[in-house]
Amino acid sequence: MADTASRTMIRMQGRKAFAAFGGRPSGRRHPLVATAMVLPLAALLVVVFGGWEAVVTQASSVGVMLGR
Repeated sequence: MADTASRTMIRMQGRKAFAAFGGRPSGRRHPLVATAMVLPLAALLVVVFGGWEAVVTQASSVGVMLGR
């Protein structure tokens, strides 16, 4: 408990370093931006693992679970 000042300084330095590297402002990301970020990775995983059938099966299962 006597060493709380140094821990606070270390945390503040970490926050400053994060902000220096373009930390995201507070708020929510637009759903289209999030989708645009995820789709390339999802497509890469489908191609690498050859899992198109698995993707279709999972999407179908989720659709049924959601009632569509």
